[in-house]
Amino acid sequence: MFSGKTEELIRRIRRAQIANQRVMIFKPVIDNRYSKTEIVSHDRNSIISTPVENAMLILEMVDNAEVVGIDEAQFFDKALVGVVRTLANKGLRVIVAGLDMDFQGKPFGVMPDLLANAEFITKVHAICQVCGNVANFSYRLDKANDEQVLVGEKDNYEPRCRRCFNLGEEATPPSNKSPKQQLN
Repeated sequence: MFSGKTEELIRRIRRAQIANQRVMIFKPVIDNRYSKTEIVSHDRNSIISTPVENAMLILEMVDNAEVVGIDEAQFFDKALVGVVRTLANKGLRVIVAGLDMDFQGKPFGVMPDLLANAEFITKVHAICQVCGNVANFSYRLDKANDEQVLVGEKDNYEPRCRRCFNLGEEATPPSNKSPKQQLN
């Protein structure tokens, strides 16, 4: 969370559009945090997308595209792996963004299989909200909900490094400076 995954997807799709390539962008219906019909980064960059109930609908809807973008892949069903493989085998460039781990630090949904099938992987990281180090974990603030899928943002999650993630609620900044002050 907050690492720039969606921002990077939008950047790559926009570059394909600049190159006059035909693009289609999809997202799971469950992700309606900012918009029902756009993918939106946390810094509010956005691009039109098509929300779909399941991965197979992507195959049915892709029409004459050269580049397909898929956001929040961890929320899709297992069929997404075959859908992505089918599109790639047809010669389309498929750009997928998603969280590789859930709030417990475990592999999230179809992401391990997508990563195993990818030609290229770009892993982006957030900044730990406790200590300012590189963060690759999503720490869930709401301890009452233990469901794997809880769509949320800053009110539900904060990015954490491994140390601060493992410390949980006991994690405190290493000095009296706030994480933002430590980065300066």
